[in-house]
Amino acid sequence: MRRTTTVPPAGRSSDTGERGPALSRGLNMRHIQFIALGSAIGTGLFYGSATAIQKAGPAVILAYLLAGAAVYMVMRALGEMAVRHPVPGSFGQYAARYLGPFAGFVTGWTFVFEMIVVAIADVTAFGVYMGFWFPDTPRWVWVSAVILFIAAINTRNVKIFGELEFWLTIVKVGAILAMIAGGIVLMVIGVSFAPGESAGVDNLVTHGGFMPTGVAGLLAALAVVVFAFGGIETIGITAGEAGDPKRSIPRAVNAVPARILLFYVGTMVVIMSLVPWTQITGEASPFVQIFSALGIPAAPTILNIVVIVAAISAINADTFGAGRMLFGLAEQGQAPRAFMKVSRNGVPWLTVVVMAVALAIGAILNAVIPEDVFLIIASIATFATVFVWLMILLSHIAMRREIKQKNRPESEFRVPLWPVASWAATGMLIAVTVLLAWFPDTRVAFVVGAVWLVLLAVGYALFVKGHGRRRPELDDHTALIELPRQ
Repeated sequence: MRRTTTVPPAGRSSDTGERGPALSRGLNMRHIQFIALGSAIGTGLFYGSATAIQKAGPAVILAYLLAGAAVYMVMRALGEMAVRHPVPGSFGQYAARYLGPFAGFVTGWTFVFEMIVVAIADVTAFGVYMGFWFPDTPRWVWVSAVILFIAAINTRNVKIFGELEFWLTIVKVGAILAMIAGGIVLMVIGVSFAPGESAGVDNLVTHGGFMPTGVAGLLAALAVVVFAFGGIETIGITAGEAGDPKRSIPRAVNAVPARILLFYVGTMVVIMSLVPWTQITGEASPFVQIFSALGIPAAPTILNIVVIVAAISAINADTFGAGRMLFGLAEQGQAPRAFMKVSRNGVPWLTVVVMAVALAIGAILNAVIPEDVFLIIASIATFATVFVWLMILLSHIAMRREIKQKNRPESEFRVPLWPVASWAATGMLIAVTVLLAWFPDTRVAFVVGAVWLVLLAVGYALFVKGHGRRRPELDDHTALIELPRQ
């Protein structure tokens, strides 16, 4: 069998035959791996992990493993499509191509809204964190500063964005590894965080058992844990600006899930071995407790630095992801064509400007509207994460079906255990969606998410015309396989 490779021009051919402006391919493998890694390691791990622990106890470890397995299948499905079609709009364009233009419209705009809401929350949190050192400085000063900084970075060459994200992620990963190593040291020397309690892995089973709240608690935690991995799908968007997507995307996809599981699962094991899960209230970060016990008096300051870095990293990645998705939607005719304008650096600058304005407006609204109203809006992010992952899996399943039916060249980066694993991951995400509707404290995410989809349907009917209602034709970068002549 002889193998020949064809490399179509960069970009996407629309159904009209027009080709949009090209983005700069300045991201290398190091950038892509750490962009995906940093997107899924945010302030939620440093402060928000207590919520999941309270719901399931030590069984939260199992929740992370189950969610991690589903995330890996989503990543592999996205990786196969990204290697075949390395386009800026990523899974938004894949959904439009394989499920239909309406599916692409809903997927793309849901992801954009998710990134905006999450970034607004991080922008607001940044102002709060800076108040730790400068309590007398108005928060709007810090909010304005970080928005301008992120906008400046995202209007430069994409390589600058990749470098910043790489070093910010290094800081976050370093803090997690330091906490895990320090926790192990504390267990070895026998430091106790609770009166009358010893430190050790036996704490995982001696306080009501490994699953103290039963299966219901595990399921409740699963809905929370799945959202903790949100943002990792950004790796698919990097394919449109990767220097060598056929090499970098597979390696990044295969490496990142294992690292995420190590950091999350390892962190949970260490925390609950040192502190009985019944005493983790969420009033203080477990990281501060551990660093303080190691004799580091500046533990609160160190953690503040880490969460500030985590917030900047998240805002940076969210701005990048939302901007490139808007670029892809504009290519499809499902967003204003102005979003296709590219600077001399090969960056869609107008999408960055729109994101900066949205963050500024969002930060103001977050400060002036009632807290419960903003929480309802933010709950869409939980629904959106699961919805986008479902669309990625369904798009991939449709692509695999087309490959078989039309006898197209086989993918170079196939998902493992096809089709059983893909359908199992799809079933799990559907189950998580049902869980969101079942439990009272997450039901608002399901209800608001459903309303959001209805609004998108109305928007599609009113504003999307012409080629925006037709399936896009995506360049296929898959190597062609020629059978030997008989």
